[in-house]
Amino acid sequence: MDKQQLSKDILKLVGGEENIDQVTHCMTRLRFNLNDNKKADKATLKNTPGVMGVMENGGQFQVIIGNDVPVVYNALVGNMSKSPNADASSGATSGEKKKRNPISALFDFISGIFTPILPAITGAGMIKGIVAILVALGWLSDKSSTYTILSAIGDGAFYFLPIILAISAARKLGSNMFIAAALAAGIMHPTITALLAQGDTTFIGIKVIAATYSSTVIPIILAVWIASYVEKAVDRITHASLKLLVVPTVTLLIMVPVTLMTVGPLGTVLGNGLSGGISWLFDNMSIFASILIGGTMSLLIITGMHYALLPIVVGSMTTLGYDFIIPLMFAANLAQGGAAFGVGLRSKNSKTKSLAYSTGLTAVMGITEPAMYGINMKFKKPFIAALIGGAVAGAFMGIFNVKSYVITGLAGLPSIAAFISPAISTLLYALAGGAIAIAAAAVLTYILGFQEEEASAPVAETAAPVAEPVKEATPIVTEETKAQDEQVFSPITGEVRPLSEVPDPAFSEEIMGKGFAIQPTEGRVVSPINGTVFSLSKSGHAIGLVSDTGAEMLIHIGIDTVKLKGQFFSPKVQAGAKVSVGDVLMEFDREEIEKAGYTTITPVIITNMHQYASIESAGRTAVKEQELLFTAKA
Repeated sequence: MDKQQLSKDILKLVGGEENIDQVTHCMTRLRFNLNDNKKADKATLKNTPGVMGVMENGGQFQVIIGNDVPVVYNALVGNMSKSPNADASSGATSGEKKKRNPISALFDFISGIFTPILPAITGAGMIKGIVAILVALGWLSDKSSTYTILSAIGDGAFYFLPIILAISAARKLGSNMFIAAALAAGIMHPTITALLAQGDTTFIGIKVIAATYSSTVIPIILAVWIASYVEKAVDRITHASLKLLVVPTVTLLIMVPVTLMTVGPLGTVLGNGLSGGISWLFDNMSIFASILIGGTMSLLIITGMHYALLPIVVGSMTTLGYDFIIPLMFAANLAQGGAAFGVGLRSKNSKTKSLAYSTGLTAVMGITEPAMYGINMKFKKPFIAALIGGAVAGAFMGIFNVKSYVITGLAGLPSIAAFISPAISTLLYALAGGAIAIAAAAVLTYILGFQEEEASAPVAETAAPVAEPVKEATPIVTEETKAQDEQVFSPITGEVRPLSEVPDPAFSEEIMGKGFAIQPTEGRVVSPINGTVFSLSKSGHAIGLVSDTGAEMLIHIGIDTVKLKGQFFSPKVQAGAKVSVGDVLMEFDREEIEKAGYTTITPVIITNMHQYASIESAGRTAVKEQELLFTAKA
């Protein structure tokens, strides 16, 4: 592939040199700060050979290239008459701040708070669902101590939700998480709760408005947001030798009473108003609301606006005991799967059929991105059919007043326990609504049809195979080399996660390749294979490897950590180095990276998947260095 021509095409399609404020690159993508993102031709860029994907993140326009990105970047800069400011840290940050509007900032704030806590409330919600199943089947008495203990496990995360949210919000705001937790604990203390219940409570002569803070959302978010300013202001004026004593003491003395007297009651009113408003909407305009949300949910997910629904869902669940939005997410997800099934039924291309059926199955299980981006949006009409299927199923859910009684992580068939209530009809209506979503989307896709040539070729066929090597790191295999099974050992000690949990579509949608992610518990990376270090990013956050048998790999430490410009990373090898399994490649300060606001979840992927048939997991949920992580099957 002609990299010069590709760079010229990209330069033209992002709106020309005059539209570029700054450009840099990381291990896999070009990162533009454009003067006007609307001037970029995203559709044409996505279908340009050599471009693996396009995405916008925090106002930054990113073109995913893969291993060839340094070559394309150099060619791009060489084609520009002026040298762009390629400061990967300050440049990107200033660009993001300049481009970000208040709505984008709000969505980012909400998602940054709720995404980390989802595992806790999802796990607790599923336990509540399991308990409901056991009681409904008569296998567990609601009078037994076992029921009481299991219920407490399920309710605990929701009852103490303000403390969990306080920690997450403080982390997002860059303030002390434990001061925030102490603030939440203070307003939830049993003595305070009992005192407020009595009424006529005052603090230094000022009336304290009665409110209940357990299971609430908005009061603590507002309180921690204000507390972050108080904490930073006190920190600025306090001598270093007294910070440990003065900052937390003053912050808590100010914020706990302020929260009890003003912020807390205001947040409670807002939270109850939101929950009550949603409840009123579904009580009085149920069908209209269900059609609207069911039909547009996939669009909300694409734009990131679905994060705005999270506080409403959590608030409704904790104050009302049920939620109307999760069933509509369930309908929309199954409709995406149904549309993909429709593509499989209609397509005459064996590869398209196989991809459509497999991604359709993952969609009905709650993971919609492969079907939505890989099939439905590529062929256009199936995506429209999925939106209509979600609306039709939403209407059914609205007519029969389907509710969810627990919060689930994935709105798909595995989360069906969320709809179990004392009335078994709710579960049956939810199942019927899901079936309608799949059938309506599949049938409509089949009727509307689609032109297969409208879809771009699969990523593996359009992406350049490997980067042009640095002088001392010549690849030792070629495209024609027959692949062999490759055992990939864990480069990091930590928890094994599916790529779908990585908060970056380039990895979660498997645009870059397939594999697994690891949430590190230690700050060291070792070689997962016997081979050669093919490339090492200047910022240290990404390592490219090629094994002796031809597997091309990428280890990407954290997301957006390129912006740290190498801070907290300590490379132990150079590009071109021969390595064996267990050789140390990189050390990094995990805690400092996370304090800086970046996740350290690390994708470990095979980037030349077109040479392999599948990825076979070793089945571990926790892994140590040099333990088998997965096998790439030829």
